[in-house]
Amino acid sequence: MGDPGLSRRGFLAASAAAGVGMTALSACGGDSDGGSSGTTTIEWWNISTTQPTKDVWARLAKQFEAQNPKVKVKIVQLENDAYKSKMTALTASGKLPDIFHTWGGGVLQQQVDAGLVENLTDRTKDWADGLLPVAKEPYLLGDKAYGIPFDIGMIGFWYNKALFKQAGVSAPPTTWSGFLDAVKKLKAAGITPIALAGKEKWPGMYYWAYLAMRTAGLDALQKADKDKDFTGDGFVQAGEHLQDLVDLQPFQKGFLGAAYSSPTGQAASVGNGKAAMELMGQWAPVVEADAGKGLGADLGFFPFPEVEGGQGKLTEVFGGGGGHALRADAPQEAVDFLKFFASAATDSALVKETGVLPVVPAAESALTDPNLKAVQTQLKAATGFQLYLDQAYAPAVGQEINDSVAALIAGSKSSAQVAQSITKVAKEEQ
Repeated sequence: MGDPGLSRRGFLAASAAAGVGMTALSACGGDSDGGSSGTTTIEWWNISTTQPTKDVWARLAKQFEAQNPKVKVKIVQLENDAYKSKMTALTASGKLPDIFHTWGGGVLQQQVDAGLVENLTDRTKDWADGLLPVAKEPYLLGDKAYGIPFDIGMIGFWYNKALFKQAGVSAPPTTWSGFLDAVKKLKAAGITPIALAGKEKWPGMYYWAYLAMRTAGLDALQKADKDKDFTGDGFVQAGEHLQDLVDLQPFQKGFLGAAYSSPTGQAASVGNGKAAMELMGQWAPVVEADAGKGLGADLGFFPFPEVEGGQGKLTEVFGGGGGHALRADAPQEAVDFLKFFASAATDSALVKETGVLPVVPAAESALTDPNLKAVQTQLKAATGFQLYLDQAYAPAVGQEINDSVAALIAGSKSSAQVAQSITKVAKEEQ
């Protein structure tokens, strides 16, 4: 990933741009409470702010404390974007929390290059070898493990079967042209086709990323990252296909200011039956039910369609999972917590109660939800996999993808300008 010093300066510049001052950061890292108790406090940062996950994770932390009386777990929970901003600033400051959420990829790589993340290869080998290989992949840098997964999944369309039927859409589309036709039918029936959290940018990135996969192909995405050049025809075409969708005005009213998990945001729009679908990860049903009412038996799932004439296939998926990493020189108690979180008992509870997909083979029997089974089936049949672009690439490149795609959706950038902007930032990162 280049010079670690440059990486650190890049993080510092990004944190300044985000308006997160170093003086506003709390000290991170485990410590002893002192005195005769000898209690060690480990700080755990995560993004589980919606129910029931928030309460389930708090309960699991209490269970760990009960099993380890000399350990206290301090939980810090932040919404996705706020978490990314805080972690960018903490990385620039040179000190990360004991345990922190990670998606792996290029962001984790830069944190590792800066010397801030613990190499877990030897410290977890006796139990981590039993985890599903595909779930561990995003956290393997070279042949070393820097994170432990608790979830794995993919992005796809979650849709309202009743609204599709009402609009005369007989089956989920498998081609991009068929998808656009479905959008037109939904609009003609007076139904909002798609909910989008335009305020947060990353949900919009999913469309461009998948379209790039379907037009340019997976190999082209990897080559573009290596060559620092996203101006190829396939990437420009991806933006043009997205523009075709935007031109249909498929999103809910006020989508540019909508958040993802707020009571009036993307998930709630689908969960309350006010929009027919959303492009989101395997966590979508839980958030739809927390932010809104949830759709129950009317909720369905289908993979992102193929683009006619493109290089990608329906069986190539985009997504990732959630994992935990540790700060460099984290105490043994933090490693013990990762082992507890990756146990069959804990993973089964997460599958049953929070809708994650299992990473421990013994927990697969806990998966009963038909839609999550559909996601798992799609994952198992996948012929290719691409990690979230804002995590797979260097942080500045991932952020530019989010920003430029958001600008295209808002009408202020063309497809060619998106490709040029991403390339410009990628070359500056060399």
